[in-house]
Amino acid sequence: MTAGKPWPIWQRDDGSVVSCTEKVKVMKENFDEIRQIAQDALEDGLLMEVSENQIRAALHRLVDELTNPYRPS
Repeated sequence: MTAGKPWPIWQRDDGSVVSCTEKVKVMKENFDEIRQIAQDALEDGLLMEVSENQIRAALHRLVDELTNPYRPS
């Protein structure tokens, strides 16, 4: 599998760049891991003859359903 496109430059809500090397490293590692897990799920589904469009839609829905536990009330 190819590495894919590079991850974005991470920004705060105010548009300022997150420049802490450790924070950027953690984000890269997390997203690399998510990419690999999603790729594995896609490949497994395809091997089980699940529709590619359905798998992709389910992955999109999964992301859309994530909640922000830190959002102010």
